[in-house]
Amino acid sequence: MAVAAVVFDVGETLVDETGMWERAADAAGVPRFTLMGVLGGLAAREEHHNDVRRILGVEHAASTWEPADFYGDALTCLERLQADGFRVAAVGNTPASTEELLRPYVDVLGSSERWGVAKPALAFFTRLRDELELPAGRIAYVGDRVDNDGRPALAAGMVAVHIKRGPWGHLHEPPPDAIRIRTLAELPGALGG
Repeated sequence: MAVAAVVFDVGETLVDETGMWERAADAAGVPRFTLMGVLGGLAAREEHHNDVRRILGVEHAASTWEPADFYGDALTCLERLQADGFRVAAVGNTPASTEELLRPYVDVLGSSERWGVAKPALAFFTRLRDELELPAGRIAYVGDRVDNDGRPALAAGMVAVHIKRGPWGHLHEPPPDAIRIRTLAELPGALGG
């Protein structure tokens, strides 16, 4: 069965989180390198990135993405996939406000906040299937994290695509059954588009 829809994680898949975390460090009053180092440690230990607040003892260590934060290959990839006939969606463990940033570029939107379920829960991937009205095997889920994206997508019967960027993408070894890419420019070819 061929893939008919491609769903993208947001952070470190479509959006480069560097600017967001730099803005968060500045708002929290901690050196950027310190915040980045703690995030890297959390990624290596497969711990939640929000633990950065507890570890650094700061209340405000989050920020938002801006349109300039898209990776250079992201919007071109979305356009190419749509031109090739794929349905394109963006749904991640994000606040509902992130949907507005993505609305102009995708066919289906969602967020863990609005849906009330987060990755890696099977219910998150079941909701994706229901929103797309497709069998799981016709859906590819693209993400940088093995724990939140690759393994649970495969467990839900989807095609997992691991993009090797961001701290998680570089630190974690993707499952053997996952498609592996280094840039989103490679994705249409990897899916046969």
